[in-house]
Amino acid sequence: MSKQHIEECVRESLQGYFRDLGGETPDGMYDMLVRVVEKPLLEVVMSHADNNQSRAAEWLGLNRNTLRKKLVEHKLL
Repeated sequence: MSKQHIEECVRESLQGYFRDLGGETPDGMYDMLVRVVEKPLLEVVMSHADNNQSRAAEWLGLNRNTLRKKLVEHKLL
């Protein structure tokens, strides 16, 4: 799967989100999108890193403490 494919999946999902709104005004989209994308991202990366937080943090380009904080926020620890 390429970066372009991921971008297209996000684009299509957002188009569907606007269709589902049925003309209503969206609110807090950025924070909502970060929340819904971040959790599965963390789940998949942690799985592929065999739950090694240091390795996962390196792959994500995050400080290990930042990763740990995000894992706690998403109730993944």
